[in-house]
Amino acid sequence: MNSDLGFEIHLDLPYDETLERVAAALKSEGFGVLTRIDVQATLKEKLNQDFRPYSILGACNPPLAHRALSSDPRVGLMLPCNVTVEATANDKTLVRIADPAIMLQVGALSENPTLQQVADEARQRLERVIHQLEKL
Repeated sequence: MNSDLGFEIHLDLPYDETLERVAAALKSEGFGVLTRIDVQATLKEKLNQDFRPYSILGACNPPLAHRALSSDPRVGLMLPCNVTVEATANDKTLVRIADPAIMLQVGALSENPTLQQVADEARQRLERVIHQLEKL
């Protein structure tokens, strides 16, 4: 399903399993997970606030990132691609993936044809990630 910022999918899987499946689906499309921010742990540690299991993954496809950064280094402000995984009710999860084409609309980066090509390819790959997750 598309949202205003990207793609999202609800899965009938527990949180930890979803994290593993998302990482595997990303890997199959050439993306590695460079960072993982455990929002639940961070909010507990920094604010002593309870929060549901929620992670922000920084996913990167090195060849695409290299092409984009070589064309316009400002695009680094948009990297890596963000993916969120959060627990929902009844031991289910919600996965959201930022749409690179939407991100390019910031600062008129979409006017750069090379960046547009990279964003289109990244978008296609990330859509395939969502399709893989739909099959779970």
